[in-house]
Amino acid sequence: MPHPSQFNIDRASPGRWAITFSNPPINMFVPATIDELGALMTDLEADLSVKVIVFQSANPEFYIAHLDVAKAAERPEVLGLWRDFVLRLSSTPVVSIAKIRGRTRGIGNEFVLACDMRFASRQSALFGQPEIGVGLVPGGGALEWLPRLVGRSRALEIVLSGDDFDADIAERYGWVNRTLDDGDLDSFVDTLARRLASFDRETLAAAKAQVNRFGTPTATELQSSNDMIFSLLAGPSAKARRAKIRNIGYGVRSDFELNFGRYLPGFGGADDDDRDAQAA
Repeated sequence: MPHPSQFNIDRASPGRWAITFSNPPINMFVPATIDELGALMTDLEADLSVKVIVFQSANPEFYIAHLDVAKAAERPEVLGLWRDFVLRLSSTPVVSIAKIRGRTRGIGNEFVLACDMRFASRQSALFGQPEIGVGLVPGGGALEWLPRLVGRSRALEIVLSGDDFDADIAERYGWVNRTLDDGDLDSFVDTLARRLASFDRETLAAAKAQVNRFGTPTATELQSSNDMIFSLLAGPSAKARRAKIRNIGYGVRSDFELNFGRYLPGFGGADDDDRDAQAA
């Protein structure tokens, strides 16, 4: 596989790969990221020696910020490629672990949900699905994974509020396996990955496949949310809300990207603006 530009692959440890996202300034997902993740899965599926894969970030403030929606809209097929990646990752015999520091929103959160396990820094990890605040719904799997993990009511709280949730709440809700102090996170995940890699690949795969019968969404379920995105993207509400984020630090390290959830209630649509103007 050609050397990826969105992440780095470390194959040095027997039976284990470490994937480090590195797409400055804030680890945005763009279509190229999804292309490269598909290529990564092809590479992973061909290597029968791999038992565990750990996904981490080179940026301590941003694990994965979110999807660059404008770039994704230029390639509508990319959401189908994302759905295929999610299905491949969740069904591969390889055990996937997300080691999370920093902000993990939108497709970033949907990425870690597709991983088999999630461990987060108590001090720095932050999670959210902000799509509702910009006139969209999550289309990359959150609507399918979250109810299975946290239950219906908490899934509705997460999705409908569009707010940010800290690591302790994520742990309490069952969103992540557990949180750890930042200084303990690396050693904990490394120890777990080493332990898993000491077992037989076929046995790990068989156990994962049996658990998957009760915990993973189908291709049809994922596609149903996927299909909503571009029609909503073209609607007047989404256009009005997205217009308000263009000049406040979108896609770069900024107070907006650091505190995305806090800004969302201020992105009222055109009707809200009209009412405000009339009241004034």
